[in-house]
Amino acid sequence: MTLIKSISGIRGTIGGHTGDTLNPLDIVKFTTAYATFIGGKKIVVGRDGRISGPMVRDVVCGTLVGMGYEVIDIGLATTPTTELAVRWHQADGGIIITASHNPTQWNALKLLNSEGEFLTAADGAEVLRIAEEENFNYAPVEQLGRVLKDDTMNQQHIQSVLDLRLVDVEAIKARKFRVCADTINSVGGIILPDLFKALGVDFEILNSECTGQFAHNPEPLEKNLQGIMDKMKQGGFDLGIVVDPDVDRLAFICEDGKMFGEEYTLVSVADYVLSSISRNSRDSSDSSSLATVSNLSSTRALRDVTEKHGGKYTAAAVGEVNVTTKMKEVGAVIGGEGNGGVIYPESHYGRDALVGIGLFLSSLAQKGMKASELRRTFPDYQIAKNRIDLTPETDVDAILVKVKEMFAADPEATVNDIDGVKIDFPTKWVHLRKSNTEPIIRVYSEAQTMDEADAIGKKLMQVVYDMQ
Repeated sequence: MTLIKSISGIRGTIGGHTGDTLNPLDIVKFTTAYATFIGGKKIVVGRDGRISGPMVRDVVCGTLVGMGYEVIDIGLATTPTTELAVRWHQADGGIIITASHNPTQWNALKLLNSEGEFLTAADGAEVLRIAEEENFNYAPVEQLGRVLKDDTMNQQHIQSVLDLRLVDVEAIKARKFRVCADTINSVGGIILPDLFKALGVDFEILNSECTGQFAHNPEPLEKNLQGIMDKMKQGGFDLGIVVDPDVDRLAFICEDGKMFGEEYTLVSVADYVLSSISRNSRDSSDSSSLATVSNLSSTRALRDVTEKHGGKYTAAAVGEVNVTTKMKEVGAVIGGEGNGGVIYPESHYGRDALVGIGLFLSSLAQKGMKASELRRTFPDYQIAKNRIDLTPETDVDAILVKVKEMFAADPEATVNDIDGVKIDFPTKWVHLRKSNTEPIIRVYSEAQTMDEADAIGKKLMQVVYDMQ
């Protein structure tokens, strides 16, 4: 296994075994390259609850001090909290120490610019070039930096959510929600209780201790969430809430214990935002103010909901920076990714589960609906999410060429190759692409039934197997 370098950051496994890839030498090297690229004076550092987090933080902060930087260490913090902290501290950049939804042995450095947003592909490539050259200059002893602690960012993040125009705090309090949340033994267990208290929501937290010993696979997919689903089936809760270790992804579970649908987190929040803007706008016929964006692997339901409100939907390549770039380009009022990532520009250009929770509860409260009732108001698509582990010999480019050739002559197929290969049909689609964060090929497919979605996905998976 090799160190994974991408627009999503630099990540690998940590430990004493052969094949582990993110060691202290790597951390020093890439932190130095990033600090060289930023060329400023102040950098914010935050981390999730992973076991390796303190070690990685110490190496990162020590390296930045050696580069002459003032380091603002905000401690255990969500990814969106760290992004916002960069702006609030008027820092030159930020480093988030998290491997997001990856298992315990993984960690990563996610790199931010002065806006608290992920580096562009071009900027990321420049950091990698600097790292490879290793032509580093550290500060003389008289100009070494320092580390300052700031433990106020979580509360400031919560207050920023409460202050959003479309987060209806009074309606949420009046509804007297009772929720159950699974915070996967990471930083969600620190910040979500305070958010719920501020919103007047009664709550119970599963896996609340921030130990980094994840109670189950940390990716918030149905197959990993049987514990909270069983808890919800026992009754007594209005909503189940699931976040990943760094709290940028968000999934809901209905009051009856059934998944709301990870893909429908963004769809439901977008519907609320679009309907609120339409209701409050003097000229709701102006679709330019009702733009939305998601990535190519996300459900068609967002397109359908957007067009229902008279807006325009645009698809972007997979990767948060690609989505935010497209959102800025088209002036989107809401966007994100089908993996439960909500990006609401009024707050900031980053996936934020706290913002998603505030907007979703506002929608439920204003509509007086149960979660299961709200889910039934949206177009019903079924999406199959499969993966293929790559071998070192796998030629991904050759596979993508083969897939394109398979459908080139099909009159009903529209092929999009801006990110892997996506084939759109009138009633279904399939998307095959190499992951930015793991040594796998992701094969996502969507149709009106799960059997149909799975069938077209498996068809492409067999092509990959045949070529490995």
